[in-house]
Amino acid sequence: MTANSTAYKAPGAPGAGGTTPRPRRRRPPVSPARRSGWTPWLYLLPALVLLGGLLVYPIYQLGLISFLEYTQAQVSGGEPTTFQWFGNYATLFRDSQFWQVLAATVVFAALCVLATLLVGCALAVLLTRVRALPRLALMMAALGAWATPAITGSTVWVFLFDADFGPVNRVLGLGDFSWTYGRYSAFALVLLEVLWCSFPFVMVTVYAGIRAIPTEVLEAAALDGASQWRIWRSVMAPMLRPILIVVTIQSIIWDFKVFTQIYVMTNGGGIAGQNLVLNVYAYQKAFASSQYSLGSAIGVVMLVILLAVTLVYLRLVRRQGEEL
Repeated sequence: MTANSTAYKAPGAPGAGGTTPRPRRRRPPVSPARRSGWTPWLYLLPALVLLGGLLVYPIYQLGLISFLEYTQAQVSGGEPTTFQWFGNYATLFRDSQFWQVLAATVVFAALCVLATLLVGCALAVLLTRVRALPRLALMMAALGAWATPAITGSTVWVFLFDADFGPVNRVLGLGDFSWTYGRYSAFALVLLEVLWCSFPFVMVTVYAGIRAIPTEVLEAAALDGASQWRIWRSVMAPMLRPILIVVTIQSIIWDFKVFTQIYVMTNGGGIAGQNLVLNVYAYQKAFASSQYSLGSAIGVVMLVILLAVTLVYLRLVRRQGEEL
């Protein structure tokens, strides 16, 4: 065989009359970020389905009824429902009582939030100063108040401040003074009950945040001659800002939609509705007056206000995360 002779090639090899095998196409690798992007949603899917059934449909019905003429006649099936579009909202916004109740709700909620934060933060600092046994007693008492149902706590507070049988009037020597007769005294009594059942959340949360602060920072501030108030204002409060934002927004949401305490302690809103808040006002319009459309419109207004507060909360949390 000469050097010019063609070398033997196996069948199927290139140039031997066979076909050239095509290389398999490899799929591009899935990035870890893309692969894990759906993982949190898969874990959240059962909760989202449950919340969708419990929240989306009721909110849809609430908004729908607010655009209808829906009274007792429609509930009984005697007359067809008709669309009012924004007529119910126009009627609501022309009602001077609505604006008075809205203003009272905002002021009452603001005072409740301020009192809750002051008492909760003060007791959280106190927990860091006392020994183990008093700390345990205070924690158990606070958690007991927190775990008490609202209607039970409201009934107990009404008994404690009762004009005839309440021990508070006897101890203070107030005689037959009725706390629920006057507008401001009734609001003050409800504020105390709301404070009693709300401050444990702030106290426990802030106390946990204080325990997370390095002791070296607090000791350095004390060695520099800072007072306890200066340490709280200049050292602890800035480091606890994310926690304080959370407890503040949560308190605003809870205190803005107070219903049970007002309804039980003032017997449905006080004399001539002097202690009405938006939740009780909506209840009276919907169930006491059978004006379900106006009651639903009040509920939608409250929902919009609380959604705005929630968006502010989420924005603050996001900004705080970016700063960290």
